[in-house]
Amino acid sequence: MIFNALLIALREIRRNLTRSFLTVLGIVIGVAAVVTMVTLGRGATEQVKQQISKMGSNLLILRPGQSRHFQGASQFGLDDVKAVREQVRGIREVAPFVSTNVPAVYQENERATDIQGTTANYFAIANWELALGRYFTDEEVADGAPVAVIGETIRKELFGPGVDPIGCKIRLKSTAVVVIGLTVEKGQGGWGDDYDDNIITPYTMVQRRLTGRKSEHYISQMMIAGEDGYPSVNIVADINALMRERRNLTGNEEDDFNVFDSLQLAEVISSSTKVMTSLLGAVAGVSLLVGGIGIMNIMLVSVTERTREIGIRLAIGARAREVLLQFLVEAVTLSCVGGVSGILLAYGLCVWLAEIVGAPFMFDPKINLVAFVFSAAIGIIFGFMPARRAAALDPIDALRHE
Repeated sequence: MIFNALLIALREIRRNLTRSFLTVLGIVIGVAAVVTMVTLGRGATEQVKQQISKMGSNLLILRPGQSRHFQGASQFGLDDVKAVREQVRGIREVAPFVSTNVPAVYQENERATDIQGTTANYFAIANWELALGRYFTDEEVADGAPVAVIGETIRKELFGPGVDPIGCKIRLKSTAVVVIGLTVEKGQGGWGDDYDDNIITPYTMVQRRLTGRKSEHYISQMMIAGEDGYPSVNIVADINALMRERRNLTGNEEDDFNVFDSLQLAEVISSSTKVMTSLLGAVAGVSLLVGGIGIMNIMLVSVTERTREIGIRLAIGARAREVLLQFLVEAVTLSCVGGVSGILLAYGLCVWLAEIVGAPFMFDPKINLVAFVFSAAIGIIFGFMPARRAAALDPIDALRHE
């Protein structure tokens, strides 16, 4: 009986293609909008996580001052680095970090860039991998050796793409620095930073040869890697307590340092993205309700147009529940066709928009299944009243209908 009702429903849809198309248009738009918003939202969230992961594994950055661009706050010292490493639980690695901006010169090519001074364990903290060469060693850090690991952007600007820079010397101010390593390209960061536009050297080399600040108390920030699975919130709290004690801050004084937590930032951005996706999805869901109302209206019109047909069926022995089932199947079929069309439209939109915004396309079978089931449910809900009205018709009155 259900199969016959489905065949009749398909026949009625084919008989009035234009009207059927306009009827399900609201369902198509609603399903497509919901699926597109949720899929792009998941892709944007994943993109944020990927951008954060480029910065480092469970990365925390301890800086002087209350913002990224600190003013007037005292720098850290090597004793602070040692204290953080030894007294804060949940820390895997700590690396001191200093930087300056000077032109890098190779033959006739020149580029002003960040010269980053640190220790050998920084490469593991920041998830740097080598494309060529090697990292510098702890011995080279202790000696302040003029060696450097460069990024892909520096290679392209100074040496040219595809050129092996290992063993070449670049000039930083009056210092000739030997290139010993080339990092794997990371690309752009979430704030427009070019991760590959840098030169990484021992921090002692930067202090002794570039800035002239040889004091052990000239550490502009610390790069910290937390242990996997250890709550970063606890690490941040312990660092705050330790640094307040070491910097002699009383209870009423504000922190003159700040801790950047990449995991918390990723969670905040992901939560914001999910909220926006949910709001946009809810707005798009209104289209589904509008589509359901459209289906109900058309089914009421269909009942009116086919009153004599209904009367004939009832007169020759059809039961009321069979008539109800027939019109209910027609409504559900219409909404399911709209749901499938909406999912196909959403798939194409997601592939296209993901390419435009640069977010990964993440197909989620669950949201597509939910959207399809929801569209079918709309057919049942909004098609029930017209179907019940058709089933309640009196056969004699229906046969007299003009």
